[in-house]
Amino acid sequence: MSFTSKTQQLLALLNSCSSLKHVFQIHTQIIISGLSQQNCILLNIVNFLASHTPINSSSYAGLVIKQSHNSSNSWWNILIRNYATGDKCSHAEAIRFFVEMRRSGVASDEFTYPFLFKACSSFLGLKEGKQIHCDVIKIGICNNVYVQNTLIHFYGSCKKIVDAYKMFDVMSLRTVVSWNSMISACVESCWYYDAIEIFRVMRKCVIRPDETTMVVLLSACAELGDLSLGKWIHCQVIEQGMFVNCQLGTSLVDMYAKCGAVDYARLIFDRIGERNVWTWSAMILGLAQHGFAAQALELFWKMKDCSVKPNYVSFLGVICACSHVGMVEEGHRLFHEMENLHSIKPMMAHYGAMVDILSRAGRLEEAYKFIVGMPIEADAVIWRTLLSACHIHDISDYTGVGEKVRRRLLGLEPKRSGNLVMVANKYAEIGLWEKAAKLRRGMKERRLKKIAGESCISVFQNP
Repeated sequence: MSFTSKTQQLLALLNSCSSLKHVFQIHTQIIISGLSQQNCILLNIVNFLASHTPINSSSYAGLVIKQSHNSSNSWWNILIRNYATGDKCSHAEAIRFFVEMRRSGVASDEFTYPFLFKACSSFLGLKEGKQIHCDVIKIGICNNVYVQNTLIHFYGSCKKIVDAYKMFDVMSLRTVVSWNSMISACVESCWYYDAIEIFRVMRKCVIRPDETTMVVLLSACAELGDLSLGKWIHCQVIEQGMFVNCQLGTSLVDMYAKCGAVDYARLIFDRIGERNVWTWSAMILGLAQHGFAAQALELFWKMKDCSVKPNYVSFLGVICACSHVGMVEEGHRLFHEMENLHSIKPMMAHYGAMVDILSRAGRLEEAYKFIVGMPIEADAVIWRTLLSACHIHDISDYTGVGEKVRRRLLGLEPKRSGNLVMVANKYAEIGLWEKAAKLRRGMKERRLKKIAGESCISVFQNP
């Protein structure tokens, strides 16, 4: 068989193999055939090892590159890119390969660093990211726009907004990705109004925003619950003539639902041509949280009829809906369906919603047993939910659940003044004056004061 045909045969085998074991066998044949230095073959091996079973094959991939006489930094960049963008457990491997690359005497370039910063962002490796940033400055590519964009994203992910803004501020050229990275960094760190202000500056600089910009800004408005600001962002979407795709439509539904404008949310939802599970879930949860329980349940069943598999948000919405309308058994059924049929592990919010269902129905002992039997430790919110129900459904604490819950809650948050005031008031209501006085004396001695209630209003200001 000729040299060329043998090479083609091995390349065909590499392209058709489906397991690491097969690659090892083919690589053995490559070495036996004297083709171990053929770049086209070795590059195929590296690509396969970098994109399949990364952790198991990482050392082998590095060895293949090291033994090649003609390898370049592009080979290492392929490995770093695949590990940086792969499974979460492989992100640190990208950094390890960078270290090996430098030890091998191979120079890094502007294509190496963006993926390294992406990897550091994924596991919040602030120390590692700063060291790599120093390396960027040393080799003189700190003004590369792609490197700068990923640096902004990295510092934002690590909640170092000042560092992210310093990088953004020194940029001589800013693309829409640069602005989006800075806005996202602010939103991820809950600097919502700063994100809006950066968007205003972006508009003044005549930079055209894209769908990503609007999605991030809408999430900020949703977290703030600022409807007027959310409407202004929606107006920007219309003004820019943007097509409301699935992602942007979902963000609009979520924003309007969280800001209490459920009618607007439903209007957007009905007009979206393409919906995914997140679109349905945002609408279901929005309806449930604002008291439209029947509509939320109806939409959930409609979603299942459309062959859309529900996720953890969908189930949270319908369980909350069941709580509002007193559908205890249906709530139980959906909770078990979520775990047993859809293999969705319940989160604290789901357990809290189930406790709320039982508490509203006055099934206090059942709710207490449910909390005690949870596979995770209940937080103070869940205990407060049950305690509030005890104050409504069992004023004199005939069941004894109230006292048990009080002990649990005060054990979890002994210094939270709100808990102490609530318990002291309850003791006073049922005539246990000595216990109430003892709690209040304890608060006074520890200088704990009840947090005053607050109200806020939004004065309309045209952005």
